[in-house]
Amino acid sequence: MMAIGCDHGGYKLKEEIKKYLKDKEIPYDDLGCMNEERVDYPNIAKGVAKRVQEGKCEKGILICRSGIGMSIVANKFKGIRCALCHDEFTAKYSRLHNDGNVLAMGADCLTVNEAICILRMWLATEFEGGRHKERIKIIEKIEDENMK
Repeated sequence: MMAIGCDHGGYKLKEEIKKYLKDKEIPYDDLGCMNEERVDYPNIAKGVAKRVQEGKCEKGILICRSGIGMSIVANKFKGIRCALCHDEFTAKYSRLHNDGNVLAMGADCLTVNEAICILRMWLATEFEGGRHKERIKIIEKIEDENMK
């Protein structure tokens, strides 16, 4: 199950991403927003991050105009490794080396086709483990020390 959310600037792209997920029979939980009326992105990012953090959704997708604000908020949650991806390379390595569990994208930075290619790569790439697993443990230790 995927959690997906956007602000008003990412609404149109989110709707296209939902079509892709539906076509691929990937279940998702749409946490908003539901139209192009102004909304505060931190609240949407919080909802998606909480769903992933609590294990209610395996992964999450966040979309705003740049992807920056959404990624900042999501990374405030322990256990969330949100990556802002601009291309297939960053999508691949966010999963392969960092075991990213939330994907952030900027609607003003990408075409629909580019966003779908990024999502497809992100979903298809498995975490490599090995030395990268040790680095995830270091990240978790940092979270334990700094996220009270």
